[in-house]
Amino acid sequence: MAAGLAFGNSAPDASPYADEGPYGTPVVKNRKAGLTRRGKVAVAVAGVAVIGGGTIWWNVHQAGLEADRKEAAALQVQMKELELEEMRIRNAQAGADQQAATASAEKIQAAVNRCVKDSSGLIGKGFGSPSRSDVVADCKQQYETADGSGMTAAGNAQATGESGGGGINSPALLGLVAGGALVVAVFARKGKQPDV
Repeated sequence: MAAGLAFGNSAPDASPYADEGPYGTPVVKNRKAGLTRRGKVAVAVAGVAVIGGGTIWWNVHQAGLEADRKEAAALQVQMKELELEEMRIRNAQAGADQQAATASAEKIQAAVNRCVKDSSGLIGKGFGSPSRSDVVADCKQQYETADGSGMTAAGNAQATGESGGGGINSPALLGLVAGGALVVAVFARKGKQPDV
């Protein structure tokens, strides 16, 4: 069979000397190593896309970080302002508490002075009558309380004591009873006749 006239499934004659084709000896081109023109364009486009995308991502990332920094700084400023406002409120409250405590102390002192003045008629009137220090201590005990509710209770007690005429307190009453018992005992002893 001649070269090039093979039909069907038969393989062509692989003769080592048959290097001629139907059109003559084939021309062999030497191919250069590397990319083709399309490959170079594809690599260039991919590089530009990667560099451009990376640059855009970096700018967006930096802008986000800068926004976060600004927001954190603004939050710190707000926290400082809130702390200052809280300190102002505490100072104002402390000033108001100080004024209220001063006013309360002045009221208590005035009430104690009034109580001592009202009870001064009982001081040193006889055997078992209270001393001045007892009257002062009793008045302080009545009026010096931690809260203002005790002031009204003590004021009511003082008002009822004043309406009674003298307002005898419990230590004075105890002193009068003890003095009376002592006087009765002395007179009872003198009244006894000794056995001779």
